[in-house]
Amino acid sequence: MAVKKRYEFNAETLAYELHKVPFMKRLSKGMIMFLLSLLAAGCWYFLYIKVFKLETPRTVQLRQTTARLRSRLEVLDRRMDANRHILQELQMRDNNVYRPIFGMDEIPAEERNAGYQFPEKYVWLQNYANSDFMVASNMKMDMLYKKAYVQSLSYEDVSKMAKRAGEMASCVPTIPPLFLNHIKFSSGFGVRVDPIEGGGRMHTGVDFAGHQGEPIYATGNGRVAEVDYSFFGYGNEIVVDHGFGYRTRYAHLSRALVRPGAYVQRGQQIALMGSTGRSTGTHLHYEVEYRGSKVNPMNYFKKDTSPQEYERMIKKQ
Repeated sequence: MAVKKRYEFNAETLAYELHKVPFMKRLSKGMIMFLLSLLAAGCWYFLYIKVFKLETPRTVQLRQTTARLRSRLEVLDRRMDANRHILQELQMRDNNVYRPIFGMDEIPAEERNAGYQFPEKYVWLQNYANSDFMVASNMKMDMLYKKAYVQSLSYEDVSKMAKRAGEMASCVPTIPPLFLNHIKFSSGFGVRVDPIEGGGRMHTGVDFAGHQGEPIYATGNGRVAEVDYSFFGYGNEIVVDHGFGYRTRYAHLSRALVRPGAYVQRGQQIALMGSTGRSTGTHLHYEVEYRGSKVNPMNYFKKDTSPQEYERMIKKQ
């Protein structure tokens, strides 16, 4: 569109001449129009936002995008909660079923949750909108990753132990330490009257009374951990570490036939019955320890083992 030219009458020349506006005048006029436009825009924005409480299209778009993203995060958060419950069930089964089967200690909660008690790790999220929600979600995700990693390591350990299940069956102390038809069962596991000092006292094993020199046999495969003597205690004693959380003690022996570090097999003769140490007569004090706690040895014996079957097991060695 062509710009209209402005002419003015010149009284001196008696003619119409082209009117030229000075540059500074044009500039000042433009600046005034620009400032008036800014003022009008500011007034419009004030009325739109503050008076009528309306939102700009850009604000509406950002708010909708934020709502969609938060909705997705909430779905992810619910999924993490569901996975956390599943993982907790796996951890409980691992600690209470799988690991105890193979004599493995449970993994404590402080080890599974280690490394996520430091809020400063998530400081970088504090400047965002919905920062509390984002911090909680990130913490949940990190804990899930850590717990899943610890659980995977535990399953690897359990898998290795499962491959040794046959070996474990030979190591669990499941046979009596001597011929039961040659001896007399004299004292059980639990609180009893102390035969020397009197009064109630915990008896951490079982006693078998018999003849001097009665053969004593290892009740499961293992390695001799101790061969010791205590005048005021167990006298001559042998401790066998069977692995998988099991240890057995054979005490008041007249003689030990193995040395520390020796590998013994179930049914192998390891000692002779005696009455050494704190003893009132010839007998064997036999203990079973599982994962650090003394347990009743009678719970491990195969009750239906006949003397003939027992003799065959002994002769195999």
